[in-house]
Amino acid sequence: MKVSLIVAVGENFEIGKNNDLLWHLPKDMRFFTQTTKGHYVIMGRKNWDSIPLKYRPLSGRDNVVVSRKMNLELEGAIVVSTIEEGIELARAKGDTEVFIIGGGQIYSEALRLDLIDKMYITKVHANFDADTFFPDFEMNNWIEESIEHFEADEKNTFSFSISKFSRKVN
Repeated sequence: MKVSLIVAVGENFEIGKNNDLLWHLPKDMRFFTQTTKGHYVIMGRKNWDSIPLKYRPLSGRDNVVVSRKMNLELEGAIVVSTIEEGIELARAKGDTEVFIIGGGQIYSEALRLDLIDKMYITKVHANFDADTFFPDFEMNNWIEESIEHFEADEKNTFSFSISKFSRKVN
């Protein structure tokens, strides 16, 4: 089973402010949905809270929330205490690719623990005022493949590019 990470970042790797997204990009949201549909998605509790109620849980996906609160119950989600526990749950259920979908602390922990095989990174071509950033990672350990580029239009305020990063095999 592949462990993938999916994220949208600004030019300076900004990902959010006040527990919210920094942009509205329907084409990127469509890519996110198509890519993660039918799979387990693992997120932190703050990320879960940031999803608007009408979209929570994310439909067509098994939603897994990592939390330190052992008795936490979230309607439509499976609560686990570690990212690894969430990954093992997806593996035991036969998922072929599980997705880490944020937020900042979860991304940092997954990369620090060297759990990620693949990253889907949308680079939004603008700078933003943010309080949450995607962590630094060693680019030399990854092979980047461009997936698609979109220019800004009437519905997508900023231009952006989507790339897939696959871990280099040593």
